[in-house]
Amino acid sequence: MTTTAQKTNTATAPAAAAPRAVGVWRAALRLPRTKIGLGLSALVVLIAIVGPLLAPHAATEFVDTPFSNPTGSSWFGTDNLGRDVLTRFLHGGQTLLVLAVLATLLGVGLGSLLGMYAGYRRGWLDELLMRFGDIALAFPQVVLALLFVSVVGPELWLLVLVVGGSHLPRVMRVVRAATLSVAERDFVKSAEAIGLSKVRILLGEILPNVTGTVLVELGLRLNYSIGLVAGLSFLGLGLQPPTADWGLMINENRIALTVQPWAVALPVLAIAVLTIGTNLVADGLARSVAGVDRGIEKAR
Repeated sequence: MTTTAQKTNTATAPAAAAPRAVGVWRAALRLPRTKIGLGLSALVVLIAIVGPLLAPHAATEFVDTPFSNPTGSSWFGTDNLGRDVLTRFLHGGQTLLVLAVLATLLGVGLGSLLGMYAGYRRGWLDELLMRFGDIALAFPQVVLALLFVSVVGPELWLLVLVVGGSHLPRVMRVVRAATLSVAERDFVKSAEAIGLSKVRILLGEILPNVTGTVLVELGLRLNYSIGLVAGLSFLGLGLQPPTADWGLMINENRIALTVQPWAVALPVLAIAVLTIGTNLVADGLARSVAGVDRGIEKAR
């Protein structure tokens, strides 16, 4: 038989994480900045996915002399080794996107779980995690990435771990702050009173109320992941030649920027458009989360 506490918990508990996320997305999609951001991001993602199928040459094929000007068979000229710039550009975005997405999911996912647990549990574990975060935040993301990659080598799995791990302390602190306010609400106290386990409280009561914050962090961290992965590739710590990669293209062709700018301009433009797009989406999500939260408070 259902107890009074269970009825109270059922009546006052907020919507599940999935419906709340849908509500945040719907509110965000009504904002022009979100639509523009999705359009810009989708354009670059489409180029990265479909590009290799449309490339006029093989990625490693030599088509002309190095740094030659655009011609009918090579619309944007050739790179430092005489390979077609357009072909290299169309092949160079897939790995960047995959690594950035995987690193973001790793950092935001693990950081959100630790942040929720620390904010709900508190005590010595909370202090330990926060002090660990303080130490990690004292080092710039690029420095930590360079340290690990330079020791182990340019392994793709290591790039995912390093970039994702650099996001962890930031996400953990943001989600913990959101959890602290949720943990004191009546529906959480009701769940504790009827004896629900900590895991069920975290996933069923707290997670739905911090979903908006997690979505915002997901957008922001994806933006940082794109820049960091591209930067590491530029420094030669990502994909290795002769593989086509946007960051690597910038590094290989920067010496002839004034002679043949397309080999640098195309990947720089693509990365810039992608980061602007993801930043606009993240900003739209942040604004929609604030609006949804205000609506919930008024409803109460």
